[in-house]
Amino acid sequence: MSVTLILVIITVLTSLYAWQKQDILRKWIFNPYSVNKYKQYYRFVTSGFIHNDFIHLLFNMLVLWMFGEQVEYVFTALYGTTGTVLFVALYILGIIVSDIPTYLKHKDHAYYNALGASGGVSSVLFSFILFDPAQKLYLYGILGLPGIVWAALYVLYSAYMGKREGDNINHDAHLYGGLFGIAFTILIYPKVIMHFIEQLKGLSLF
Repeated sequence: MSVTLILVIITVLTSLYAWQKQDILRKWIFNPYSVNKYKQYYRFVTSGFIHNDFIHLLFNMLVLWMFGEQVEYVFTALYGTTGTVLFVALYILGIIVSDIPTYLKHKDHAYYNALGASGGVSSVLFSFILFDPAQKLYLYGILGLPGIVWAALYVLYSAYMGKREGDNINHDAHLYGGLFGIAFTILIYPKVIMHFIEQLKGLSLF
């Protein structure tokens, strides 16, 4: 069983559990005010393993499963067992780092909450795009565009939704998680930059 699948299973189970136990949901959700005032730093991690609703959970876990296993395979092929550790670090740190700007923005706002694995999922997605930006990704099996184009649309959508807020989903985490995924991947494998450029030479929009 891949580490990606294990992360998916854990996240599904913890989300289902939190939906049944509202006290757990309130304790695990990312509340910057509680982190700041009561030093509840664990929320940076636990909030990434609970979701707003079934659609939110399904979307994040499908993206993680689809692209996570491929990134995990590449990391393992490059670094063996260490690659597995690096993949988990990419995902978990993606969740944490992507919440830092939100923490700084809302640390004095007692009623602001956010949850979801979006930061970690975005880190994995953008890492995948560095390795294969030209690969066609299909929306509902119909509209096929290169991964790098979907990434650009994803960033624009996240920036727009981040300004709206109001749904407990940290859309800003999509953007910051993606940026972290790029930085992390380049840090551990600098050669990916030239690989990315070479892949772009064969880019076709349709």
